Amino acid sequence: MRFVALGDSLTEGVGDPVGDGAWRGWAALLADGLAEEPVAFTNLAVSGSQTRDVLERQLPAALELRPDLVSVVVGVNDTLRCTFDIRAVAARLDRVYAACTGQGAVLLTACLPDPGTMLGLPGALAHPLARRQRAVNTVVHALSERYEALHLHACEGDWTTDRALWSADRLHPAERGHRQLALRFHALLAARGLATGPAPSPEPESPLPTTSASLWWLATAGTGWVARRCTDLVPQLLTLAADELRHRARGTSARLDLRASAAVSAALAALSVPGQVDAA
Repeated sequence: MRFVALGDSLTEGVGDPVGDGAWRGWAALLADGLAEEPVAFTNLAVSGSQTRDVLERQLPAALELRPDLVSVVVGVNDTLRCTFDIRAVAARLDRVYAACTGQGAVLLTACLPDPGTMLGLPGALAHPLARRQRAVNTVVHALSERYEALHLHACEGDWTTDRALWSADRLHPAERGHRQLALRFHALLAARGLATGPAPSPEPESPLPTTSASLWWLATAGTGWVARRCTDLVPQLLTLAADELRHRARGTSARLDLRASAAVSAALAALSVPGQVDAA
């Protein structure tokens, strides 16, 4: 079996270190349980990737490998950019899903929790990010059904609130969290008869990071992550927050939700009309 993983830092394995600065992550854990014999596993995911990166950089490399199984878990980084455009996100995911299934590969997808909630941001800042992530999740749900993907609903539930499953940055799973993702994907595949190897163990092999280690990570790599995002996202996020507060004061917050829902509907409708798919 040939398994190729596409996506961002979640699939790259950030939060599940294996020494020498390397990451393992849920996809590698899943690969070990797909079959009794060794699986040809390639992880093309790169931290910080958006849907454009998956379409333009990762997908061509994946198709050359002629995979039997492809995971595509991406979209959170799109919501953290001032260039966020749900129509473009939908069009790119549609092309990625179509290309993978067009080669006969089984497709794995997932919807994810919004970063504002995971970071514990104030409501005026969190709500715009949550609205964006709900839009991405709605698109992923619709396209997963269209392409008959095995879809993991991972955007809510106890696993998002259990601190033992998350790393110090509150955005990436810790080893235990990666193992939960691997277990849940394995169950989906096993139900279809597509995973015949042993399910990954839910218990971590490494001890939980100490408080000092977590603080050190936040002060080094975590600070760098925030700085890179702030230059791009913060100015627009402040504008979105101001708009959120204005609507809340007027009692018209529902208009923002309606506007977002309309944008998602338009994005999905565009995909169903030949010649009108946004190729951005």
